Amino acid sequence: MLKRFLPLALIASLALLTACSSSDKKEEKFTSEADLYNAAEEQLEHEQWETAIKNLQKLEENFPFGAYAEQGQLELIYAYFNNNKPDEAIATANRFIRLHPQHRNVDYAYYMMGLSSFTKDKGMFERVMPTDMTKRDPGDARESLANFTQLLNRFPDSPYAADAKKRMLFLRNGLARYEVHVANYYFKRQAYVAAISRGRYVIENYPQAPATPDALAVMVQGYHLLGMQDRADEVLGVLRTNYPNFPALNKKGEFDYDYAFQDHERNLLGSITLGLFTKQETIGFDTRELYDAQYQKAPRVAK
Repeated sequence: MLKRFLPLALIASLALLTACSSSDKKEEKFTSEADLYNAAEEQLEHEQWETAIKNLQKLEENFPFGAYAEQGQLELIYAYFNNNKPDEAIATANRFIRLHPQHRNVDYAYYMMGLSSFTKDKGMFERVMPTDMTKRDPGDARESLANFTQLLNRFPDSPYAADAKKRMLFLRNGLARYEVHVANYYFKRQAYVAAISRGRYVIENYPQAPATPDALAVMVQGYHLLGMQDRADEVLGVLRTNYPNFPALNKKGEFDYDYAFQDHERNLLGSITLGLFTKQETIGFDTRELYDAQYQKAPRVAK
């Protein structure tokens, strides 16, 4: 019975081996370097990111020292970034900088590293629903700031420098606000020394950030709660001089030490959306709508 079907099995096996051999030959047969690069360029033009990435990877694997090798690596960074793969974009940019530190377009690699870190923590949910990014882990923001700083230090005249400066300002403001959020959390825990340290950190590292008045108020409140009223009054003088309209100051310029512990009510929309669209109940200081242009409401236009 077995002998009867043996020829058929052999024929099937030979056919399978032939097909595999044919497939392998097809895989090993590459187009020319120029054709492969041009195909990837066309795919990038049509935003076919996945296909472009595969062809650029194939270009790098099979023509590592070719005429298009370095440009192909730069295009691969771009493709990864646009395909929402920031970690791969950063790794590819890092490798390019390490292999080609003197390349005429190495500033682009530094810029893309900063840009990839800048957008790394913006997932799908954040793209659809507004969230307070200043309350997120600041690791990516610090990484992005470091990459942009390196770009400006090494290539101050780079065509990407102007955009990097704008993003750095945004990052610095966000990091300063994050420190105030942490200080507010420490107030809840009655960790007043830690809260003061966060406020001082903002003043020393992010001067003139929109979070500065809140950082000063944090220090005033913290020193007062520690019974160090002389220090509180000293910082209060700075706050009063520079931000006379700060909400915790009354008309006489006196500090309302109960202000930080007043509740901010949510409306119905805020309750439904878990506070995404309204200020939540909080302890501490958050005056972004007064001092940060990004959060200020546009004036009504008369009809």
